[in-house]
Amino acid sequence: MAEAAAPLGDTPPPFFILAAEDAQRAAARWYDWLAKERRYSRHTLRGYGQDLARFFLFLSEHLGEPATLKDLADLRTADFRAYLNRSRMDGLESTSIARQLSSIRGFFRRLQREGHAVPAAASLIRTPKLKQALPKPLSQAAARDVIDMAEASRDQPWLQARDAALLLLLYGAGLRIGEALGLNGADRPRGNSLTVTGKGNKQRVVPILPIVREAIEAYLQLCPYPQDAGAPLFYGARGKRLDPAIVQKAMRDARRALMLPETATPHALRHSFATHLLGGGGDLRTIQELLGHASLSTTQRYTDVDAEALLNVYKTAHPRATIG
Repeated sequence: MAEAAAPLGDTPPPFFILAAEDAQRAAARWYDWLAKERRYSRHTLRGYGQDLARFFLFLSEHLGEPATLKDLADLRTADFRAYLNRSRMDGLESTSIARQLSSIRGFFRRLQREGHAVPAAASLIRTPKLKQALPKPLSQAAARDVIDMAEASRDQPWLQARDAALLLLLYGAGLRIGEALGLNGADRPRGNSLTVTGKGNKQRVVPILPIVREAIEAYLQLCPYPQDAGAPLFYGARGKRLDPAIVQKAMRDARRALMLPETATPHALRHSFATHLLGGGGDLRTIQELLGHASLSTTQRYTDVDAEALLNVYKTAHPRATIG
């Protein structure tokens, strides 16, 4: 299972120190709720905390002193617009601003549930329009090559087997990297399926191809560390749970060696899983369930990728495609 942050109670994390004491305590309770009730990972929690900390920093400069709960309740639309303008002046992209606004609104919703007054302006500020980027999958050949290259770059057999098993799992089952690295020994696939804990602590069952199960078994036979039910399924070289940065570096080195684009990341293997399934005749609803998407509209992006790929093949292969 994915590791959740330890609860904090009313102890404010250090990045909330730019708010007044009552706002700090409220922020700590919100952060604690995200950890215990929403069970967000440490990485996600850190992002939410930093988003709110940045807002507190702005308010301390904007108001001339650390913001109290009363100051927060009295914020007007003009204050939020000033925050958005400051974010743009600091060079933040629309995606980052939208994420920060989401974190701030979540904090205010929690304040309201606790009975505190909150500014109406917080829900009236419009989120910047975001350009929906298409997923960037690898071709089937490139997916195989990058897995082979990442495996071959290791000098220890058990690390080679680990990287092959992990990347095959991402590509063969469409897992997010955090989902794969959050697996424990108890989650080890023993049949034709695997139970995965995704975003929001929601579980789903995904089928496991024989080649993926066999790769995981081969890795576990070589792995020098315990394979207890509560121990990590994928270990780092020093016997701790494998860090995502290690996997990202392995993919980065492999794509450079193969001269693949920078979009060839571990997450691109998940995109490749969905796109190749769709291209092979898979239906959107099934792919949505396999990926753990809450909304079908998220999965529908892959139809655009598939259509774009077909158009590129047509333009390349059809003898009259380039004739005016």
